[in-house]
Amino acid sequence: MATTNDIKNGTVLNLDGQLWQVTWFQHHKPGKGNTVVRTKIKHVLTGKVVDRTFPADTKIDMAQVDKADMQYLYEDTSGFVFMDTSTYDQLTIPAETVGDAKDFMLEGTMVNVALHEGAPLYLDLPASVELEITYTEPGLQGDRSSAGTKPATLETGKVIQVPLFITTGEKVKVDTRTGDYLGRVN
Repeated sequence: MATTNDIKNGTVLNLDGQLWQVTWFQHHKPGKGNTVVRTKIKHVLTGKVVDRTFPADTKIDMAQVDKADMQYLYEDTSGFVFMDTSTYDQLTIPAETVGDAKDFMLEGTMVNVALHEGAPLYLDLPASVELEITYTEPGLQGDRSSAGTKPATLETGKVIQVPLFITTGEKVKVDTRTGDYLGRVN
C-alpha cells in the first residue's frame, strides 16, 4: 500500500470508494507540528475539485489506472466509439464521460483513454488540435468594437473567438484545455 509521500500530479486515489485525481500537491512543514501533504483533488466522474490535507506517511489507496492510446471512430446513439490501436478492440464511451472533449475531436483523432477495471474514466486530448473554420463573418479593417476578435465555427461545431483577419476555410490551432485560438496553421 502507498503513502501520501508517493502522491504525484495525475495520481488517482480511491477515497471512500470514489476515484479522485490529484491535480496539485505540496508537502508542507509548519513551524510546529507534523508534516502534512496538501492536495487539490478532482472527482474523476463529476469533475468536482476539493482541497484535502493528509498527514505525512498516511497510508492511502492508489487506484490502478491503465491508459490506452485510442482512435476516435464515430458517434452513435449509445456514445462515442473508440478503437484501441494496439488490439483493434472497440470501446463505446458514454457522452457524459467524453464531455467537452467532443468539441475538439474529429474522426480519426488519437486520444489517451484512462481505464479503471475496464471502465473508461476520462480522456486526455493533445494540448492543441488543428481544426478548420467552417463559418465566420468577414472582418472589416478598423473594426475593433470587440477587441479585435469575432466568433468562428469550427468543423466540430464548437464556436471560438478568433482575430478579425481569419476567414472561412482556414485551419487554426486551438488549445483543447481552454478552447482559445492559438494561431493559424500553414
